[in-house]
Amino acid sequence: MFLDLGEIGKFNTNKTSGNFLMEFQVKNVPSGRIATQKILSVIGECLDHFGPGCVGVQKILNARCPLVRFSHQASGFQCDLTTNNRYDLLNSSELLYIYGALDSRVRALVFCIRCWARAHSLTSSIPGSWITNFSLTMMVIFFLQRRSPPILPTLDYLKTLAGAEDKCIIEGHNCTFISDLNRIKPSGNTETLESLLKEFFEYFGNFAFNKNSINIRQGREQNKPESSPLHIQNPFETSLNISKNVNQSQLQKFVDLARESAWILSQEDKDRPSPSSNRPWGLAALLLPSVVSSVSLAKKKKKNPASERIKNLLESIKSSSPENDTNTNGKRTVSTQA
Repeated sequence: MFLDLGEIGKFNTNKTSGNFLMEFQVKNVPSGRIATQKILSVIGECLDHFGPGCVGVQKILNARCPLVRFSHQASGFQCDLTTNNRYDLLNSSELLYIYGALDSRVRALVFCIRCWARAHSLTSSIPGSWITNFSLTMMVIFFLQRRSPPILPTLDYLKTLAGAEDKCIIEGHNCTFISDLNRIKPSGNTETLESLLKEFFEYFGNFAFNKNSINIRQGREQNKPESSPLHIQNPFETSLNISKNVNQSQLQKFVDLARESAWILSQEDKDRPSPSSNRPWGLAALLLPSVVSSVSLAKKKKKNPASERIKNLLESIKSSSPENDTNTNGKRTVSTQA
């Protein structure tokens, strides 16, 4: 949720009543960020004490984008409330809605990648040095822009299609892009979602993160302007890196898991199990405990060679044996957890 306080400054704060003039003022604060933190702190207190059905209120005020997080019991939704942060509104809502609505494969692929990342602890609900869901979504969009033919258009192309009603300038940054989906030509790409999933892992498993950045404005690889392990350009504030928090070890973990997942999917292309074999395959196989994780835990003892990693991977797939996968009715099931 986004609380827009920008319109308040346009209101006439002077009110004349007879011979008296009433003027509304607020205390001065050192910066706009501090004002935002104070406003959200008050809102958080109100939600905690008086918001019907609002539970688990957290005031995360020292984040790059201060927010109040809470859960709504009646709907089951978790909400992040920010204020005066129109960049995130454009990034997280409007732009992603446009891209998600252009092709049915986009949302499905984003969902698969997010499930995969969560299953292997690449992402987390608490701030840290790991990749965020938003960064993963930007990577999916960039990958789909790089297909031949492209599945998604670049942000610069969406800007060229925009009309006068779409013009949007925020703090000197041009955030304009078209909002009418009917004016965007559909992609002629016919790749299946299954092949795109495998190609995503292969693409980023071999991506030159050490020298290239990800830029959805132009849809092409560019030289990194800074030394951060992972550089994903903010679509609107182009001087910012939305993945600056990611360290080298977390990026390497992502790359190792991407390569491993690509290998799993390539093996299934050759030998897909039958439905009666009771062996997880496809996305379910990608959500199994990773060999990369088990190897990293054993690094202090001995670094396993590639052949040993492959052997361990096969054993982890075989570990879902029929004897262990039975429910109370005696029926065999395959248990996976997203």
